[in-house]
Amino acid sequence: MSRPLDPIVLAVDGGGTRCRIAVSDDSLVQQVEVGSANVSTDFEAACVELKRGIASLAERLGLDASRIARVPAYLGLAGITGKTLAERLAGVLPFDHVRIEDDRPAALRGALGPKDGFVAHCGTGSFLAAQRGGQSVFAGGWGPVLGDQASAQWVGRRALSRTLDCIDDLQPVSEMAEVLLSRFGGAAGVVRAASGMSPTDFGALAPVVTLHAGRGDELAVSIMQAGAQYLAGRMEAMGWAPGLSICLTGGIGPHYAAYLPKIMQQGLANPLGDPLTGAIALARAFQEEIEHERC
Repeated sequence: MSRPLDPIVLAVDGGGTRCRIAVSDDSLVQQVEVGSANVSTDFEAACVELKRGIASLAERLGLDASRIARVPAYLGLAGITGKTLAERLAGVLPFDHVRIEDDRPAALRGALGPKDGFVAHCGTGSFLAAQRGGQSVFAGGWGPVLGDQASAQWVGRRALSRTLDCIDDLQPVSEMAEVLLSRFGGAAGVVRAASGMSPTDFGALAPVVTLHAGRGDELAVSIMQAGAQYLAGRMEAMGWAPGLSICLTGGIGPHYAAYLPKIMQQGLANPLGDPLTGAIALARAFQEEIEHERC
């Protein structure tokens, strides 16, 4: 007879900036936070962070290696681009039962629960998701080189690029551009700094844009409008219609609310939970699937 599954589950929400790892039973959630866990950007570093967080959480809860191995685990991670990478990661983790997906399903489930609607997630990276009749559809999330439009890193990168347009007299110098030029020591400093910036570094500049957009800075507003136009166009292409809710999630996502078309603004709703909440729910569903297969 096979051993019964552990009554607890483990869930991971891993992004390009931070990774949260939680153990949950029916009434209690314990969690730790570690660094970036983007397995596509740096597989080995992501493994180190995941193992460190799992070990830290296990020690806190008094769980030995054999107990951790029995815990059903669900991981929603940035950078999971397919089955091969997921299987490679599963091979280095200590679990008997593990499901590894990219970070989009957990964010969608956390924001909407089981309800129909759309999610426009804009953190360090970005993606869009729709849930209708229990079916999920995703778009974007292809990383900073080929995608992640409207993300924080996209906004920061665009802010530096548009600031250099001011140097070329292609548009008037704005207060935001002056702030960025001062921060980096002029145009040469902008170019030099940008050449070594990571997506997280670019994303750290996004608050400069949102702050000045809120003050009416035309250059900053134009960046936010461009991001909102991208989000609106993608949601329409995915089948958004009036009456369907929209959740703007991630660090910069909610800042696009004022720049979306008025009809979409009417559908804006607060997310029910965050991606870790969604990962825990998906871990529970995974646990139920395993139990059903054993019956």
